[in-house]
Amino acid sequence: MSRIAIAMPNPPARPVLHLFNGFQNPYGGSEQEALSLYALLKDRADVSLWATSSKVSRELMRQFPIRRVARRPGAFPQGGTYVFIGAHWRNKLWPYFVQKPRRLIYLYNTFHPKVVALTSAMPRLLGWPRTEYVLISSFQSRLLSLPGEVHPSPIDIERFRPAPRSPDAPHPRIVIGRMSRDVPEKHHPDDIALYRRLAASGYAVRLQGASCLADRLAPEDGIALSPEGAMPAADFLQGLDIFYYRSHTHVETFGRVVFEAMACALPVVCHVNGGYADAIRHGENGFLFETTEEAAALLERLAADAGLRARLGAAARATVEQMYSAAAQEQRLAFYLR
Repeated sequence: MSRIAIAMPNPPARPVLHLFNGFQNPYGGSEQEALSLYALLKDRADVSLWATSSKVSRELMRQFPIRRVARRPGAFPQGGTYVFIGAHWRNKLWPYFVQKPRRLIYLYNTFHPKVVALTSAMPRLLGWPRTEYVLISSFQSRLLSLPGEVHPSPIDIERFRPAPRSPDAPHPRIVIGRMSRDVPEKHHPDDIALYRRLAASGYAVRLQGASCLADRLAPEDGIALSPEGAMPAADFLQGLDIFYYRSHTHVETFGRVVFEAMACALPVVCHVNGGYADAIRHGENGFLFETTEEAAALLERLAADAGLRARLGAAARATVEQMYSAAAQEQRLAFYLR
């Protein structure tokens, strides 16, 4: 009896994506965004990580399959979709030696208007496709008057989750804290006096990513300064009762750490100028302030009211769960995979 060979259809080719970032700081928001996007996409596509900076972090290169872009065989991408995250291709030589991408995506997660000019007008000799923009918040889109997809920075809300707390456990001191990169532009100068005031009122103030303040705010009773990365981010946040945030010259187009705190069910008290403000409903899932006096009053009100802290924290967690629901994540990933 003869056999009939049946031709099986070839499985569809997996999308090819190349993610570009400087990968200089293991604790930087831009790096964390690139790595979070990689984690979400790597099972759905052939994804490569490329460092555009010569100062790439050795720690990150040990943990992830990051390669440096260079002008030698195998040291640059060849086709597919190119996704630049907090890095760009202008004024570089290597783009002229690689295969033209099928799509070009710029994930715009900072506030630098000059980057629009660098990424929107393509050099004639390069001939790459038109840039598709992914913006990190509606706040950023309004600031720059730049249309594009709006995707919040990916956050693992299973890692950032409420800390298990026993209602009977003693809690002698309310802990107010914040976390950021350890650079002066992340810290508002008026907060120095605020931290001293909070400590004098009997609250514990914990500041991670604040060793740069040591010359102005010596550690004292109730105030603890630590460098960025001293504790894993989720562990640090789960040790707080209230999260406080305001930056200085740095414009927070999203404020990833604020959403990480909200995912940990912390009540947040944040300055009104930031991308996170679009998601905070004052008095419902957090508080927004304009002046230092407003901030102090809100922090003292929360410190004195455990019920209010619990209500705002639960609403904050619900907000983040909605932002990062399976359906919302799938819709955002589909943009890169199409």
